Amino acid sequence: MRRLYVLIGKSSSGKDSIYKKLLEKPELNLKKIVIYTTRPIRTGETDGREYHFCTEQERDRLQSEGKIIERRDYNTVYGVWSYFTADDEQFDTEGDCLVIGTLKAYEDFKNYFGEDKVVPLYIFVDDGERLMRALKREMQQEKPGYAELCRRFLADEEDFSEEKLRAAGIAGGYENADISICLEQILRDWYN
Repeated sequence: MRRLYVLIGKSSSGKDSIYKKLLEKPELNLKKIVIYTTRPIRTGETDGREYHFCTEQERDRLQSEGKIIERRDYNTVYGVWSYFTADDEQFDTEGDCLVIGTLKAYEDFKNYFGEDKVVPLYIFVDDGERLMRALKREMQQEKPGYAELCRRFLADEEDFSEEKLRAAGIAGGYENADISICLEQILRDWYN
């Protein structure tokens, strides 16, 4: 792997949409990295596309084999859910890779691969817009989880505080009020 681009940002900032748009650009030749989760699959998701959905036992096996690069556990209203990235041959490429992660995941990737190989793409949007996007997405679920939506929204305020962003070396980012403009800025900065 040459470089690992890590899309980071608060929930409902548009990371998934930007991820898909960047992967659709054949000239970038980005390899998609799919992370793992123990949370239940949502309506419209497919195993291996958004996430590798796995059991806690599968996660523990990968952990014991030393294959987990980064891991986050969230105490949700439904119980503890893990999200993690495994060194499972997805990174075996000569080109660049793209993954969605958190601020902590970005720091863990830097520690694992080296700071010179990991590039943060911090995506942000107005909190009111973010809340509306999250609510709209949750309303499409068979069983909407509004309490979990609220927990994630509030947790993001702490997880992406200005202090934590500065400590991670992230000075700026890409506003996703308009996805076309946001993509243009990312491409201008990293792919020209």
